[in-house]
Amino acid sequence: MSPTTLPTGLEHGHVTFLGAGPGDPGLLTLRAVEALAHADVLVAEHDVLDVVREHARRGVAEVRTDGGPSSGPLPGTGTPQLAVVDGSSTTAGVPAVRDAAHLVMEAARGGRRVVRAVPGDPGLDTYAAEEMLACAAAGVPFEVVPGVAAAVGVPAYAGVPLRDAQGADVRFVDARTASDRCWTEVGASDGTVVVSTTLDSVGAAAGELVSAGRKPDTPLTVTVAGTTTRQRTWAATLGTITQTLKQAKALPSPEGGRPVIAVVGERSAAAQRDQLSWFESKPLFGWKVLVPRTKEQAASLSDQLRSYGAVPHEVPTIAVEPPRTPQQMERAVKGLVTGRYEWIAFTSVNAVKAVREKFEEYGLDARAFAGIKVAAVGEQTAKALVAFGVKPDLVPSGEQSAAGLLEDWPPYDPVFDPIDRVFLPRADIATETLVAGLIELGWEVDDVTAYRTVRASPPPAETREAIKGGGFDAVLFTSSSTVRNLVGIAGKPHNVTVIACIGPATAKTAEEHGLRVDVMAPEPSALRLAEALADFGLRRRTAALEAGDPVTRPSERRPGARRRRSST
Repeated sequence: MSPTTLPTGLEHGHVTFLGAGPGDPGLLTLRAVEALAHADVLVAEHDVLDVVREHARRGVAEVRTDGGPSSGPLPGTGTPQLAVVDGSSTTAGVPAVRDAAHLVMEAARGGRRVVRAVPGDPGLDTYAAEEMLACAAAGVPFEVVPGVAAAVGVPAYAGVPLRDAQGADVRFVDARTASDRCWTEVGASDGTVVVSTTLDSVGAAAGELVSAGRKPDTPLTVTVAGTTTRQRTWAATLGTITQTLKQAKALPSPEGGRPVIAVVGERSAAAQRDQLSWFESKPLFGWKVLVPRTKEQAASLSDQLRSYGAVPHEVPTIAVEPPRTPQQMERAVKGLVTGRYEWIAFTSVNAVKAVREKFEEYGLDARAFAGIKVAAVGEQTAKALVAFGVKPDLVPSGEQSAAGLLEDWPPYDPVFDPIDRVFLPRADIATETLVAGLIELGWEVDDVTAYRTVRASPPPAETREAIKGGGFDAVLFTSSSTVRNLVGIAGKPHNVTVIACIGPATAKTAEEHGLRVDVMAPEPSALRLAEALADFGLRRRTAALEAGDPVTRPSERRPGARRRRSST
C-alpha cells in the first residue's frame, strides 16, 4: 500500500520499514524517497536519520531508537515526544526489540504514517522482522521498501567484486550472531565470505575462519565507514589482518566498535583492488573543502565537489539585504510591466532573487517578462531564471563574466530594436564594466541597486578553529570579497590548506592577505575552479603513489610542514 493511499481515519496508522542503505544518501531508492516525503514520523538510529532526513517533509517528527534526543511533539498532538528507549538495553526483562516495536506502534497511533528506517536492507536487519511481526499481531498495516544491503554495497564501493567469471559461491555471515556451525560451514567452503563485524572483532572473526579450515594466507579486505567519504579499506590475509590494523593505527581505537565489512576469499578480487578501487581513488577523496558562499550559491559547486569525493563545508561570507532606498527598484519593476525596456540583464543569482521577490510583492510572475529580452551572465544565473519560469535569450558563449556577456551582446539597432533601454539590477558593490560596455554599444542603461551585500556573521567557533588550525584541506575563493570577508569573520586559513582562486584578481587579493595560491581556475567559473582543484588533487595523489608514499590529505601533514608551491 502506498503511503499516498492510506485510508483516512485509520486507527493504527501505517508503517513503512525502509532500507536506508549502507551510508551514502545517494543510494536511497526512488521508492524510499517517496515514502519519506509522506512520513509524519521517522523512527531510526541517529546515523540513519542523518541519511534519510533530507528527503523528509518539513516538520516531520523524529524518534530515535539509540537513546538520543528526539524532536518535538508528534503531529496532531500537543503532548511531548515519545519517551525513547535505548535500543541496546532491556526494560523489565523485555527484549530491546520489543521496545523498538513499541515505539513504532506508538508513533503510528491516530492514523500517522511512520517510516521505520534501518541500515542496509530490512530483510537483513537483525530486528526488523520481529518488529514487523509485532505490527502484524497488533493489526498495524505495514509495507517494506528494500534498500542496498551493506554486505553488498560496501564491497562494491571498496572495489571488491564478490563473484568472478567462475561464479564462486558467496556466503554472508553476521559475526555478532554466528554460531559455531555457521563458522564451520563457511570455513569448509572455498567460496567468498562477506563478514559483518566490528573493527575490534575483525581479528576474532579471522581466527574463527582459520579454525574452521580456511588457510591463514587467504586474502581479505576490511572496510570501515563504507560508501561514505570517511571510507577506508585495508587489504591483508586472515593471518595478518590484526597486525595490519595495528600498523595502520586503526587499533586499538576508541571507535573499535564501529561496524565493518570484511570480504574473504581467493576469488574475491581483493588482489585486484588497486585497479578496481574507484571510490577511494577519487581525486579529492575525503578532502574537507571550505566553500565560502551562501547555501543557495554553493549548491551546485558543493555537488560537483562531492562527485570528486570531497566533503564540502559551506560558510557564508556575505549576507544579502534589500537596498536602503527601494524606490529606484520599484520604478524599474513597474517599467518592466509598462514596456520601458528592451532588455533586462541579470549578473548574479542574487539579482534574480531580488527581482523575483519584488515581483511576488506586486503579485506578478514570469509572464511579466513577455516581450522583453533576458540576458544571464552565466550558467548558474540562467538556472535561477529557468527555476523562475524564464528562459534567457542570451548567455555568454565564452567567458562567464560581464566581459563575456558584452562579447555576445548585440549593438543597438534603431531599425530592429524599438526600445533602446536596458534594465540592469545589480549589487551595490558591482563594477561598472557592463554599464560602460552597454553604453558603448549604443544602449541606455538603468543601473539599479537591487540588493546590498554585507559581511556575514562569523561562523561557529568550531569552524573558525578548523580554518585557522588546518582542519580544512582546501578553500575555494570565488571572488576578492570572499577572501576579504572570510579572513575578516573567521581568520586566515592555515598554511597547510590548499588555496584555490577563481581568477587573477581573486588570487592577487589572497596574496595580499598573506595566502599562497596553489590552484587557479583556467576560466572564471566556479565549476572550472572545482575541476582545477580536482586536477591538483589527482596530481598530488599520483605523485605520492609514484614515490611509494601513503596518500594523505593536506590537513594530515605534520603541523608547521612547509608547502611547496604547485604550478597551475
